[in-house]
Order: sequence, then structure tokens, then C-alpha cells
Amino acid sequence: MRVPLSWLRSLCDPGVTAEEIAERLSLAGLEVARIDRFGLESTDNYVVGRVERVEPHPNADRLRVCVVDVGVERRTIVCGAPNVRDGLLVPVALPGARLADGRELRAAELRGVRSEGMILAEDELGLGDDHSGIVELDASDGLRPGQPLQEVVPLRDEVLELEVSPNRPDCLGVLGVARELHALFGAPLDDSVLTWDAEPDQQLTDVAEAAAVELAPDAACLRFAARVFEDVTVAPSPLWLKQRLLACGMRPIANVVDITNYLMLLLAQPLHAFDLERLAERRIEVRPARAGGERIVTLDGQERFLPEGTTLVCDAAGPAAIAGIMGGERTEVRADTRRVLLESATWIGSDILRSEARLGLRTEASNRFEKQLHPTLAEIALRAASKLLVEICGARLRPGTLDRYPQPAEPRRVRFRHRRLRRLLGEEIAPERAREILARLGFVGAAPADPAPAAGPADSAEPSLLVEVPWWRDGDVQREVDLVEEVARIHGLDKLPTTLPARRAAVGRLSAAQRLRRRLEDLLRDRGLLEAINFSFVAPRLLARLGLDDHAIALHNPLSEEQSVLRPLLLPGLLESLQRNAARGRPDVALFEVARVFSGPLRTIAGAPNGAEPARERLHVGVVASELGPRGWRTAARSADFFAIKALAEALLAAAGVEATFVVGEYSFLHPGRAAQVVADGETLGLVGELHPQLVRDLELGTAAARQPTVGCLELDLDALAQLAAQRQPRFRPLPSFPAVVEDLAVVVPESVPAAQLLDALREAGGELVEEVRVFDVFRGAQIPEGHKSVAMRIVLRAPDRTLTDEDAASVRARAVARLEALGGRIRG
Repeated sequence: MRVPLSWLRSLCDPGVTAEEIAERLSLAGLEVARIDRFGLESTDNYVVGRVERVEPHPNADRLRVCVVDVGVERRTIVCGAPNVRDGLLVPVALPGARLADGRELRAAELRGVRSEGMILAEDELGLGDDHSGIVELDASDGLRPGQPLQEVVPLRDEVLELEVSPNRPDCLGVLGVARELHALFGAPLDDSVLTWDAEPDQQLTDVAEAAAVELAPDAACLRFAARVFEDVTVAPSPLWLKQRLLACGMRPIANVVDITNYLMLLLAQPLHAFDLERLAERRIEVRPARAGGERIVTLDGQERFLPEGTTLVCDAAGPAAIAGIMGGERTEVRADTRRVLLESATWIGSDILRSEARLGLRTEASNRFEKQLHPTLAEIALRAASKLLVEICGARLRPGTLDRYPQPAEPRRVRFRHRRLRRLLGEEIAPERAREILARLGFVGAAPADPAPAAGPADSAEPSLLVEVPWWRDGDVQREVDLVEEVARIHGLDKLPTTLPARRAAVGRLSAAQRLRRRLEDLLRDRGLLEAINFSFVAPRLLARLGLDDHAIALHNPLSEEQSVLRPLLLPGLLESLQRNAARGRPDVALFEVARVFSGPLRTIAGAPNGAEPARERLHVGVVASELGPRGWRTAARSADFFAIKALAEALLAAAGVEATFVVGEYSFLHPGRAAQVVADGETLGLVGELHPQLVRDLELGTAAARQPTVGCLELDLDALAQLAAQRQPRFRPLPSFPAVVEDLAVVVPESVPAAQLLDALREAGGELVEEVRVFDVFRGAQIPEGHKSVAMRIVLRAPDRTLTDEDAASVRARAVARLEALGGRIRG
């Protein structure tokens, strides 16, 4: 957004330099990217002159000799413009002036007559391309000969280049920036444009007899207002209007169009002028494009296809404009236009954004509409444009306004408490100062609201101010904290002390769940795993490949198809991270993540009925690895097979102080026979296993040069684990005083019998004497029947108060053998 400083100062002049204005605006959140220079290099020796006498040139038919009053003296100036005449007020460059093309003007003889200056055309002032005649200044403005021309038209100007954030569409108009200056410096603000209007010509009939406006029920339009003007004269714009448009980077076209652009730059409200005679049946309908799409030739001469649903402004013949973006060539204002219908509308910002994306077309108008303007602005801009059209174009305004406003906006009121201001900023700003800042920004304080409830025992209820938000800030000021921000940025964020925010005294520490999370994270880091941070959203195709699509929660408004469902587990995101590493030549990584997932309990993913438990947000820890343990120059890293990933799960459970068992599990994405559920107290805490080999190939988790890796997967429900850990208190026991008895047993059992079931049988046989049971070998071979396995287990027995006898050990062994045989086992000799 380009803001000419001369225009800005005409609305609010703080009396400081452009650099200071830029600094204060930037500190207040309205960033000034740079200060540009516009116009002539120097305005010295440019003055207003009055032509007193015009005579023919004695030696040239097309030249004339003029006597021009330039204030302190009269100068003879040779001029070739066809419109020069007696009594005309004109811009004059005197010898020594630096012209727009960089040349220095000097007195010179032209065909034998000495010329002591130059009467200037638009292009010689740098205010356009017109060289057909000299500029005629308006005598009604009280100009006097010799007056510096810079006081009449800013020939040299400083322009602020603003980077306006999307939440401040009001600052896409010069008036909005002037409001900021008023709040920052306290200088008077001229916002009289808000009350501009024109008197209708009572000799004309009502506007409803000249045109009609209809809004379709599904039109993305909050308000559509229009007025009709008769006897419009389309001509070049006044010099001041051209200068302001050019300084803002816009090309002057003709007075009607220039007025709409001028008010867009001033108020941030785009307008559009239609030639009423070219509107079929003089009727406007605002509606979406019909099925199959429609076509329009826009003002830039391009024929454009309008997809179904694009909001349009139409007449009886079809689309006349693309709503909020660009008008149509068929109904544009031309040199012979005499009747104008002027539109001022408020479109739904999200719809304009959608249309821009579909059409690949973005304009100054759509840049403002996409940020959501307030409907009140449409009426204000239409009234202001009426005044300028009557004054500049000689138009006659028909009585009445075609105003379609289905749901008028209500003023927003927000509670404001000084206590809240103090607590959030950590600094005491006087209540009077805070109210003054809000008032300068246009926030009107109503009668005090009911006392705000006390925030705690240290607070007492205090009265609060009910602040009415001005319509131009309705979109971004909606809460009390927004009002606090307004006060802070105008007061000066740079002035806030570098102290901690004010707060009540409080003590505390990490919760048990937080301590557990950190303990598990530290354990995984210590074992060489790398922490990953993935998006909470995943692609549905990946979940379908893993067989988890039935457990996913889809988003209604996803960022993209690749991020359109909430993750039910951490494993999909970790597998994608492993996939990216493998694609870059690093398949040998071990990753972990501790984050939230969105699903039911883990037992439902394992195939158990979900029951009445809905999906909710749960904290999980997940691990995906192709290698575990450090790789040295003499040692290879350990493959992340089932037993390695199970050992890692056991270490995590031990760190949490939770005893769990591993039960055979079936998961579509894990290797059959190499997957298990982690179960404690009947609750499924997680899953461990090897990724299915087919998925390893499909996801290309290895490299072409290496063999296919074994990928271990682990996921635990950290919320459930923390609950179980909280129920278990650490138990301490003295060092043993009596020796242990160790018994080894090898039993042949069917492959379907899990080792956990065998270990449970040994625990039951030993009772209170059992100190430890574990598997130390599994054998399959020619000596073992097909479909069976030999499991070698060790049971350690110890009594706390005596030395065990051989009879004690034999009794336990006999009970153990009996229980193992009941499971279909046979003791090997």
C-alpha cells in the first residue's frame, strides 16, 4: 500500500518527519517497508502564473508570445499550446527549474523572441502523459501569481510503502493510516469524508424507476448499494486527483473511474461504475455462476471462463462483472457515457479468495474485499462518490438508493477491565491514558458494565467498561485481550519494561505424568533414538495401506488431501519420516515421538469391540526403527527385530514401574507371528512388532544397495501408562540373607502357546518363593515335532527367612511340570 505523505498530512499532520512517522507506525504494528520519493527532483522555481496578454509570434504561426504575471514581475514566455489565453492561471517553470526529464530550464530565444520560462503541460509536470495543451489551474481555489506551485499540487512527495497485515483492511485506505497517526501523536484527524454526500436532483424521478437490483438467496454478498447519475460528463480528472492516483501507483483514466479509484485508496472500499445504457434491461442481479460455467470479457480485454459458483454481477444479457474482482468490458464507462449506475458492495471475503484462486486473477479491489470489509463502509463510500461525481463530473443524482442489506450488522461491544490490562502487560498504565488511547482509535466507552467476577482471592470485583468497537475494526477486535493489545501498541510496546508479567505467587512442580514423560524421553534419547515432530494430520491413503482407515477422524476443512485426517496412531507419521530418510540414503535410523493422537483405546485398534468409548485425544509414545543401538567400527548395530523392539518396550515399562505381559496380537500392518499387545491389569497399553515385509517394500524403507531392513514398531498409550504408574508405589526390600535355588526347565509345546503363558504357569507353581522367571532359549529343529517349539526357562526360588531344601525345590518343580503339561507341554529330558 502506497501512502503519499502530502495526502496523509491533509488528514492528520503530526508535524514530524517522514522517518519519525515511519518508525512510530512500524512500532505500532503497521510496518513501513520503505520511504519512496515521487515526482520532480526539485520544486524550486515552479510558481503559479497568470496570462495577462497573448500575441501572435512574429516569426512562427504556431507559437504565441505571452506576458505572464509570476508575482514579483512579468515575464515574456513563448508558448505553442492551443489553449493558452488571456486571464488563465497556469503552472510556470522559471529559469533554473529542474524539469521532469532532468534538464535545467534556461532562458532562450525562440525564433527571435526571448522566452523567460515555460508554461507547463501535464507530462512536463510529471503528472501524466498528456501534451495536448497546458494545464489550466482553477481560479476558484484562491490562487495568486507567484505562489509556489508545490502548495497547489505536490509536485514532489514522499510516499510510505506499507506492509499491511491481513487483519487490518482499514489500513489499505489513507484514512485508516491517518487514524493510526491520530492515535499515536494526538494530532487532529479530518475524517469529514465519512459525512460527504450529494443533494439529489428533485427534478428527477426516484432511482427505482431507472434501475433495479436483486440479490439471489445464495449470493455471497452482505450488502449491495447503488445510485444512478444522469448527465455525466466523462473527461480528464483535475490535477490534484491525478497527482494522488499517480503517487499511489495508479494510472489516471477518466474522472468517473478515477473517482472510484480515489475513494478506494482513501477509504479502502472499492466501487464500480456501470454505463447504465449498456446494462440490459437496466437491471442488476447478483448470483453465482450457473452450472457448466459462464464467460465474460473483463476490462483488461481478456475473455475469462467463470466456473460454477463464482459470484457475479449480471444483467439480463449475462455477466457484467466478476464480483469484487473486475468489471466487464461490455458495460464499462466510456467517453460517450451519460448515465452511470455506481455500485458499492460488501462481499464475503472467503468467497472472493476462492474466486481469485479459481480464476488466477487478483486486483486492488479483490485485495481489499478478500480481507472482509464492513457493510457500513459501502454506504459511506457511495455517499462520498456521489459528492465527487456531482462536483467533478457535473452529474445529477437521482433521489434514493438501491440498497440490498438482508442482515444489518450489529455493533460489537467488548468488556474492558483495567486489572486485565495490568496483568497482561506487567506495567501500570493509568486508566485515563488507556481510555484516551481507545477513544483516539474510535472505541466508544459506554456506561460501566456489571462488575467483573474476581479472578481469585487476591482480586476484588471491579467495574468494567463496555466498549463499542468501531465498524472499521469489527473484524479483528473481538475480545478483551484485543483491546489490551490496542492500548499496548499505541502506548508503545518498546516502552514496556523488561520484567516478568505481574502474577500471583504460585508454587508447583511437574505432575507425575509429566515426570514420567520426561523419564521415557530421556531413556529413548540415551539409547540413541532421534526425536521426531510430525503433523497431527496424515494422508488417508497411508492409513488405508496400514489398515487404520476405520479408526481415523476426517477433517471438514483440511489444508490438503495429504493432511485430511487426524492420526489415530503415531506410527503413520513416523513411517513417513523413516521413508523420507530412506529416500535420502539414510535407512538406518531410529525415531521416536511423544505426542497426541486421536482415537479410541488401543484395544479397539487390536480388534476388540469399541463399546461406548468415543474417540478422544490421547498421549502416546511411538518408536519406529530399522536399527537399534550404536554402530561402531568393530560392531554392527542391532537389527530392530521383534525381540529388540520388545526389549525396548520392557525398558520403557520398567522405567514407568509397570509390570506388563506381551500377548500375541494380530495387526494388518505388522508381521504375522511377530507382533504382540502390551497388556497390564487387563488393559491394552500398546503394541510391539515388526512392520509387515510387504509394507517395507511398498514404502521403500530400504535402499537399492542394501538388503531389505527389518523395521521394528512400538507404540504405548502414555496416558494409560501414567494412570497405572500412579497406582504403584515403589517397594524396597533388603538384600537377601539366604541363598537362591535355580531350576531350569525345557518344555516342548505347540507353536500356539505363548511364552507368557508358560511363565505364568511357573509363577503359579512357585508361589511366594518365586524371585524371577525368564525364557533363555527357544529351539526348533529336527528333534522337535513339526508345529512345536522347545522353550527353555529358568525359575529362581528364594525364601526370605530360611534356606530352601531339596524337598522344597522338588515340590515346586513337580507343580511346575504339572501345570506345563496341562498346557499341552512335554518336559524334555
